[in-house]
Amino acid sequence: MTDLAAPGAELTLPWAGRADSHCFGCAPANPVGLGLRFRPGSDSGIVTDLCLDRRFESYPGVLHGGIVALVCDETMGNLVVLRHGTVAVTTSLRMRYVGVVAIGGRYSCHAWITGAPDGTIAGRAEVRDVHGELMATATAGYRPVPADDAGLPRTSPRGEDPT
Repeated sequence: MTDLAAPGAELTLPWAGRADSHCFGCAPANPVGLGLRFRPGSDSGIVTDLCLDRRFESYPGVLHGGIVALVCDETMGNLVVLRHGTVAVTTSLRMRYVGVVAIGGRYSCHAWITGAPDGTIAGRAEVRDVHGELMATATAGYRPVPADDAGLPRTSPRGEDPT
């Protein structure tokens, strides 16, 4: 597990630097991805900053809501990996949009773990602008999955449990 206590320090994900890591949200090697980077936040959470261009636009000047959801899911999911030392898949994601996330605007997404009921891990995320105005909230559930020696999820061709 990673120490989340070092304020301001960029957090390193377990698969960082791997040539085969092409996560749309966080892999720096993905030329069309978001390239999100994470740092410790308050209350044992993590934070990522975002300022996205028109490639991710919905209505003119507005960031697509699906991209906002992706940022929230990515931030919560990576917190699960860093805090619990396990890979987990999203089992549910609920979004609430309360403001407009503008193309070219500066925002941050802060995520926290809120519990671990029934073998899943629950998270919460908020997207805020530079003035602290709330733009969106998310809640999600994550299920830990078996991982290989590199910390990546093991998969099977037909969805059977690979263990």
